[in-house]
Amino acid sequence: MKKTWLILGGVLFFILILFFWWRSTYNGFITKEENIKAQLGQLNNVYQQRLDLIPNLVATVQGSAAAERQTLDEVIGARAKATGVTLTPEALKDPQAFANFQKLQDNVSSAISRLLVTVEKYPDLKSQANFSTLMSQIEGQESRVRIERNRYNDNVNEYNRSIRVFPSSIIAGMSGFTAYQYFQAAAGAENAPKVNFGPEPAAPGATPEPAAAPQKGPARPK
Repeated sequence: MKKTWLILGGVLFFILILFFWWRSTYNGFITKEENIKAQLGQLNNVYQQRLDLIPNLVATVQGSAAAERQTLDEVIGARAKATGVTLTPEALKDPQAFANFQKLQDNVSSAISRLLVTVEKYPDLKSQANFSTLMSQIEGQESRVRIERNRYNDNVNEYNRSIRVFPSSIIAGMSGFTAYQYFQAAAGAENAPKVNFGPEPAAPGATPEPAAAPQKGPARPK
């Protein structure tokens, strides 16, 4: 009889240990997941602040560098597309939706970079206080975007590792916890945008103008 109670006590003790381990692991997944969602809210906030600055930047450049119509149109178009897409918690686990969002936001960064490089040839524009302020704000937002994306990736890395390691992966699989997507560096992000301020290239098929013949000086007297 005593042996039976010892066995039952041991089984109960094992079940209690298993229960507390399961609860602790499960709650850990929930906490890490909520950290990711909180960081997503912060990231969306930073992206929105950047988008809010763009109209003022475009209006300022339009007034002083009207020739940069194409570059301005690229910024306006990139902003319009990015404004219509918000990164939701559901999209964090959808590779296609996540990649689409990142591409749109990377296009905004690229268009802004080209615009800021292009206006380097307008000294009067650069000397304007409002443009300098806007440029500093834009550059500050770009820096914040990088910081918040890195923080998001750190949170995702902690969560993704926790649901893959054994034995907690058993609980993750049985409870439906799946991996989140990472932000990736944009292709060519390590290279500064190049803008050619030289003469415009000739149109395809155009015949180059012949070089002017050298001018002859007056005939020397014989």
